[in-house]
Amino acid sequence: MKLALVLFIAVTVALLGYGYYQGMHAAPTEQTMGHIQRIFYYHVPSAWTSFIFFFINFIASIWYLAKRNLKADALALASAEMGVVFCTIVLVTGPLWAKPVWGIWWTWDARLTTTLVLWLIYVSYLILRRFSDSQQTPTLAAALAIFGFLDVPIVYMSIRWWRTQHPQPVIAGGQGSGIDPEMRFALFANWAAFLAMAALITWFRYRLAIGEQQVEEEHRARALRSQLQEVR
Repeated sequence: MKLALVLFIAVTVALLGYGYYQGMHAAPTEQTMGHIQRIFYYHVPSAWTSFIFFFINFIASIWYLAKRNLKADALALASAEMGVVFCTIVLVTGPLWAKPVWGIWWTWDARLTTTLVLWLIYVSYLILRRFSDSQQTPTLAAALAIFGFLDVPIVYMSIRWWRTQHPQPVIAGGQGSGIDPEMRFALFANWAAFLAMAALITWFRYRLAIGEQQVEEEHRARALRSQLQEVR
């Protein structure tokens, strides 16, 4: 197990380095936007990665509500945190890209607004998990997560349903030939690196959440034994 983990860490570091090289050096410079377009190789994979981890949170939340499985709850928490991390990267890199290209940091178009709403929902989820001590917190959080995931397909489809500042999709929108093959390769190289890194961090966070659950169970058991002794 330790050897597999060390190998996975090594592969992740290698992928991150390779993705950086592809995005910052190997991929050709975009003719219209210039080097600022290279944010694309971090902005887009971050969005895709956040969607995947919000989906994992969605499935784990349903699993927890159906089975009351504590491992599912731990996975839901870990994946939500990772989704928020990458959604934050999206919201930071977006304005950094927009200012030189569009001349504005932010505009309340459908894509940007729905992404911000998505981020706020999952930040609310994490705040609930962090500051509520009720035994019903995992249940309430799972319900919030299921509701929050409904915004993911809205974010994805927003540029198709409404006119937005964002360009139409060039990867999965019938225009795949519109992007240079080297750019596409750099994009997917970075996405593979982000997925590996996110999976690695989520694994550690999941194990930590399991440990926290075990400590909480021990505290509850001790409190119950103390109450029984007082009654006697």
